Amino acid sequence: MSRFETKLAEMGVALPDAPAPAANYVPYVQAGDMLYVSGQISKDDSGLIVGTLGDDMDVAAGAAAARVCAIALLAQVKAACGGDLDRLVRVVKLTGFVNSTGDFTDQPQVINGASDFIGEALGDAGKHARAAVSAPSLPFGVAVEIDGVFQIR
Repeated sequence: MSRFETKLAEMGVALPDAPAPAANYVPYVQAGDMLYVSGQISKDDSGLIVGTLGDDMDVAAGAAAARVCAIALLAQVKAACGGDLDRLVRVVKLTGFVNSTGDFTDQPQVINGASDFIGEALGDAGKHARAAVSAPSLPFGVAVEIDGVFQIR
């Protein structure tokens, strides 16, 4: 088990199999030592995590949905690294999209669910640049979608 997966296990998290794309795209693209992972939507074992922040979902639930996206991102990184998550050098950037009302302004607090999780799981390798933006809707009505850029070896 990799050192990152050992830490995840200590946190009570086992990475799932990497989710398959839902349309005509690939889950990730590697260019040199950079890995670009397609947007991962808020979906767990129970199904899609749907909702609109500022309407029928609060910040805590949105942050939990963002955490689920971060887990899916790491699953994609592991798949791209041939099952060896220790090939991950660092998280470079996350872009989080929050399904929210026009007057909702706490997108950063929602995406903190992913950033805080990544930081705890990966330590210094998890320190990343980030954007947290509002979207009037997201695919399938999900609450959050996050894509990422990673450096791997």
